[in-house]
Amino acid sequence: MAEVDRDYDPIHPRGTDWRGWLRRIWAPIGAAVVLLAKFSFAALKFFSIFISVAAYSLIWGWKFAVGFVLLILVHELGHFFEARRQGLDATLPTFIPFFGAFVLIKNAPLNPWRNALVALAGPALGAVGAAVCWAIGNATDSDLFRALAYAGFLINLINLIPVGILDGGSVWRAIRLARHSVEAPPGQQFAMGSTYPIAIPGGGSSRAMQIGLLYGALVTLLVLGMLATHVSQHRL
Repeated sequence: MAEVDRDYDPIHPRGTDWRGWLRRIWAPIGAAVVLLAKFSFAALKFFSIFISVAAYSLIWGWKFAVGFVLLILVHELGHFFEARRQGLDATLPTFIPFFGAFVLIKNAPLNPWRNALVALAGPALGAVGAAVCWAIGNATDSDLFRALAYAGFLINLINLIPVGILDGGSVWRAIRLARHSVEAPPGQQFAMGSTYPIAIPGGGSSRAMQIGLLYGALVTLLVLGMLATHVSQHRL
């Protein structure tokens, strides 16, 4: 007769411990959600430039796409640096594929001169970026860089069309506001009296003329740059 071992504990089949499994993965998931919520806007800014490169690559190939997006970045950094120079609260550029990019300025003043400088800074620095591509193209005999220079001059010229939300629209609104206002006395931020025109900083007919001269000079330089860097399509 066999002797029975009373201390033996047979193994019982057990199902998956879903609660324990969820408890183990909840901590990293929760941390990831918190980080995503906190830095999602920054991540959007960072990855939007790569998304734009990928989008433009579908049309022109990755080499031209990289250069084109960098030219857009240079343009937007012009707005960013000028706004920051003025002490304004400006965000880093955010890209929208096939639409370009934008910089948000949260505390832009009612000042035609300062507003015009911010609007013109983008196309101005963009023109410098296009000129750099032009110089590289001539130094290396690269039609790719000449084409990038042409595209850079072109997109900055388009931005100066005086309509809507384009930089040119902002410039012309600044010109109109300056023409229908007078320069406010030193230290006076804004004065709306019973008479017209209003008194605002950066206003006055002389400021309107200065803005117009800067606008016209920049447009002329961009057109000349386009004419000098035009590359026939069959050469690309």
